[in-house]
Amino acid sequence: MPGILIVEDDTELREMLKVSFSRRKYTILEAGNGKDAITHFKPGVTDLVVTDLIMPEEDGLKVIMKLREIKPSIKIIAISGGGKAGPGSYLNLAKALGADAVYSKPFSVNDMILKIEELLNVEQQ
Repeated sequence: MPGILIVEDDTELREMLKVSFSRRKYTILEAGNGKDAITHFKPGVTDLVVTDLIMPEEDGLKVIMKLREIKPSIKIIAISGGGKAGPGSYLNLAKALGADAVYSKPFSVNDMILKIEELLNVEQQ
């Protein structure tokens, strides 16, 4: 089973993503901020990362850069609600740093699951 690391400081959103992805039989790992995500990253277990961009401790842009160093083949989806500059500028930066896909909050979880399946080459059932 492919492993997905969810990096999100909003506990409710992280839990909702966890439940949605678990239904698809993915192995789920979680981190509440970027620092924990980098510290506890398991390259052998994690195939894809869904990371928020604006978080305490370490932002998602740093997570993208660091995880790309550790495991260049990792698939990354960046999500952002924006902050003061709005989500566009952060999402564009995430793309430039190597995110495979970006989503502005609020987003469709079903759309994200389809993108995850595409990125991981999972057969539709």
